[in-house]
Amino acid sequence: MKHVTLDLGNGGAAAQGLLYEPTPKMPQRMERPCVIVIPGGAYAYRSAREADPVAAQFSAAGYNTFVLEYTTAGEDGSRGPLKMRPLMEVAEAVATVRERAAEWGVDPERIAVCGFSAGGHLAASLGVHWGSEKLPYGRACRPDAMILSYPVITSDPAYFHGGSIENLCGDDEDLRAFFSLEKQVTKETVPAYLWHTVTDESVPVENSMLFISALQKNGVPFECHLFAAGEHGMSICTQGVDSSDRHNAAWVPLSIEWLDERFHFVRY
Repeated sequence: MKHVTLDLGNGGAAAQGLLYEPTPKMPQRMERPCVIVIPGGAYAYRSAREADPVAAQFSAAGYNTFVLEYTTAGEDGSRGPLKMRPLMEVAEAVATVRERAAEWGVDPERIAVCGFSAGGHLAASLGVHWGSEKLPYGRACRPDAMILSYPVITSDPAYFHGGSIENLCGDDEDLRAFFSLEKQVTKETVPAYLWHTVTDESVPVENSMLFISALQKNGVPFECHLFAAGEHGMSICTQGVDSSDRHNAAWVPLSIEWLDERFHFVRY
């Protein structure tokens, strides 16, 4: 396997890749599907618990992986809201991985994003807005699937995660509407796998419920698992990420199975 670094924009954002070497003796593995992991952290920082530990799960299942190091409010020298910057960075990441697919042994038609909390909001933002005139990449930045873990979805004060929305949008009401994703779903939105815990006190489960309702109304394929108990930010739900929960950890193999089926990916 090889490590690659993908530099994004002009502000230090990057994506760290772990890629399988194409092997001619395994012709069905010359091009592999790819998962771009997007950690959470309220758009204020990036959670290490939702980065490499997650990528390792997909890598072990045979996927090429990247971990997105997008700009956060804690790194932005302007100290103002981030606005479109993180969305531009993830759009560039998907478009560039697709452009360099042959070089990296990636199947350009099997690229997924996998986001957590605010990172789930960022993944879902691309899944909803990939065709927006605000993004310069067109269909090249459209992910083929998205996995959303306890995602921030809405800017409605009844259910929102205030810190995430404030760090991203500030007081800009038009931007808050743009990033209230349950109101932006169309039939062109990317198929999704979601999971959430009902007892999440930081990002209420209604965020996922609002989103799947919009997906259902627009005929967008999805799968959703709501677990009865668990705190926010459980990552892969193991002792190694300080959030051990054997039951909730089922989201990992379930999401991989869902992605395998969508991508027609037969493992070893």
